[in-house]
Amino acid sequence: MRPILHHYPMSPFAEKIRTVLGFKKFEWTSVLIPPIMPKPDVLALTGGYRKTPILQIGADIYCDSALIAKVLEKLKPEPTLFPTESASLAPILAQWADSTLFWTAIPYTMQPAGLAQMFSGMAPEVQKAFGEDRAAFRKGVPPMRPAEAIQGMSIYLGQLEGLLRDERRWLLGASASIADFSVYHCLWFINRGGPVASIFNNYPHVQSWFARMKQIGHGVSDQLDSKAAVELAAASKPAAVAEEKFLDTHRLPFGAPVTVAAVDYGTDPVAGELVISLPEEIGVRRTDPRAGTVIVHFPRLGFEVRKA
Repeated sequence: MRPILHHYPMSPFAEKIRTVLGFKKFEWTSVLIPPIMPKPDVLALTGGYRKTPILQIGADIYCDSALIAKVLEKLKPEPTLFPTESASLAPILAQWADSTLFWTAIPYTMQPAGLAQMFSGMAPEVQKAFGEDRAAFRKGVPPMRPAEAIQGMSIYLGQLEGLLRDERRWLLGASASIADFSVYHCLWFINRGGPVASIFNNYPHVQSWFARMKQIGHGVSDQLDSKAAVELAAASKPAAVAEEKFLDTHRLPFGAPVTVAAVDYGTDPVAGELVISLPEEIGVRRTDPRAGTVIVHFPRLGFEVRKA
């Protein structure tokens, strides 16, 4: 079964996964979803989680790009996202990029010149709706002022330039790793900001690396309507879960009613039965009137489990 990616073109985290799909030469199915609420088909699958992207394999729904990358790695191990030379360091750099670098890239890009570029041609009422949606979505995330974002991005780009200065092709050695894809999507977002992307002019090695990343592309995909994706989930069954591998880390046994939610932003909880509890993954089984019975999967890092 082809992996199904629910995404929209402007999403930086979706760009990360689209590029992973291209790197691994997947044939995949694209489901375009709205960038802002309402997202009825997404919520039918996830039960509340609304970050982008999500990956669907039948009736299994995978949330968060860190977990999605690992699922794709399992489905197609070569070429690997975790080469031996950087297997320990790459996930740490990727986590830094997905959090610290990302939350510097966003306010950096959203300077007046970047905003004008990003929203050019968009009707004022659409811009207003987008801004209101993102304000609610990011509630609780401390804002970074543009001045601090400019300084921070200059420091981070200088550090990345140092990693690449010895003419290595990838951030951590001779092979691309998950770290490259996590850093790339942050810089891809800045690059979309038009004038603000001029900051890259001071970092020629980063520019060359960025061009190599962009050249990877997105692989081969076909299109599916989001309602059809929900129907596909309803016609499928989740993959079997191994109860014997269940780790009771929260004094919550297999099948306990729980909620799972992100701890940073987009903290909408997902309710269901806890049926997956592994060292790096948790999953809840839930039933939706439209999507049927699905299992929604989350990474451990960045999410909390609570008794319902």
